[in-house]
Amino acid sequence: MPSPLPGQPATRKIGYARVSTADQALAPQLDVLRARGCDPIYSEHASGKQADRPELLNAMKALRAGDTLVVCRLDRLGRSLPDLIANVNELATRGVAFESITEAIDTTTASGKLVFNIFASLADFERHLISERTRAGLAAGRARGRSGGRPPALTPKQLREARLLLTDPDATVTAVAEHYEVSRTTLYKGLRELAAKEGKA
Repeated sequence: MPSPLPGQPATRKIGYARVSTADQALAPQLDVLRARGCDPIYSEHASGKQADRPELLNAMKALRAGDTLVVCRLDRLGRSLPDLIANVNELATRGVAFESITEAIDTTTASGKLVFNIFASLADFERHLISERTRAGLAAGRARGRSGGRPPALTPKQLREARLLLTDPDATVTAVAEHYEVSRTTLYKGLRELAAKEGKA
């Protein structure tokens, strides 16, 4: 790590490690992060699907401009691709870099930025595809008078599509529920059940 200029604070590599269950060992990740020069390192036992990850929150709070957040794998940081991209973009706006060791992604390098921009583009492309299908489905539903719809239940695939679609600021719960021909209550219930199942995985 280069020495800071006079009057500038030293930059740091802050590590974050996570395992999903209590019987999984954090030690391998901690060893890799220490070897990478990370200090401090925040770690916790928490499913990647949980919104509540207090040690990740503490790590994010500790970071300052010029620092780098380091993880062993991309899936340690984000609950989903949109969540990962949102976290890294938040870091970028604060002048904080991001490094994922396994995927060799380092946003302080040109190649690392390129790879991450490709990820962001793919996520945006998928969101637009789902949005287009939603609009087409709504139009088809109106044309047929919304008769003969599917039963008021959603498959796991549909729920994952709905969850991704709802990351779009222009999407509403009402529109997504109408697309799948279910009530808002059914959609909310399905999303909660999906999150609970994924949390146990």
